[in-house]
Amino acid sequence: MEIIISSNSSKPIYEQITSQIKAMIMEGTLQTGDPIPSMRSLAKSLHISVITVQKAYEDLQRDGFIETTVGRGSFVSACNRDFILEEQQRQAEECLQQAAEIGRSSGISCEKLVELLRLFYNEEE
Repeated sequence: MEIIISSNSSKPIYEQITSQIKAMIMEGTLQTGDPIPSMRSLAKSLHISVITVQKAYEDLQRDGFIETTVGRGSFVSACNRDFILEEQQRQAEECLQQAAEIGRSSGISCEKLVELLRLFYNEEE
């Protein structure tokens, strides 16, 4: 499992870890039951604090992406399709919010943005 931490990102390190592990689960790189590195091992490989990794794992567990068992470690949860769908919708909302902000500040009409969205959405059909 490869996680890349960017010091240039505005996202905190724990959020970078969380989002990359979520992405690996959603795209199927990590499957149900797959082990996740221990907090100490991941912290050591990324040269960061164990507390930072702990925060990321707590968020992943809270959101239902991983399960942690004392003495056994952390594993990918039996994926609840609703969790994955909710996460993908959240990502789409972030992109749409950014597009709306760009549209407003640039004078692009809402109708034009909707037209562009329809065009991109139907592009592969």
